[in-house]
Amino acid sequence: MIALGYLRLYLGEDGHTHFEDVVLQAAEGGPDASGGHSERSTPIPVSDVIFRHVVDDGSAPPAHTAPRRQFVVQLRGETEIEASDGEVRRLRPGDIVLLEDTEGPGHVTRPAAGETERLTLFIPLRD
Repeated sequence: MIALGYLRLYLGEDGHTHFEDVVLQAAEGGPDASGGHSERSTPIPVSDVIFRHVVDDGSAPPAHTAPRRQFVVQLRGETEIEASDGEVRRLRPGDIVLLEDTEGPGHVTRPAAGETERLTLFIPLRD
């Protein structure tokens, strides 16, 4: 069984945002239509899919909270996310983060060094 996972950003009891590495164990597995083997997680209810293309202008981005609980999938380019506790994580194409810091000091999102364009996919969770 393959471990599936994502990064989680949340507001801690100490009033700061923190990262957590989340590992999902596959809930289902079996033959795939392509002839291989497939494993799936338990379904997570979502509401929409939003594509976002950013061309950075070099300005210093402010800290902000997530507008809602949502998954963000890095599709192109690299992004750094800084939690309010000072930890910085880098998202590369294919990386997934669950943003849950809808209150508190928020986080800073900026392009990784040398990046000017980024493409991300936002997947808001259903309430």
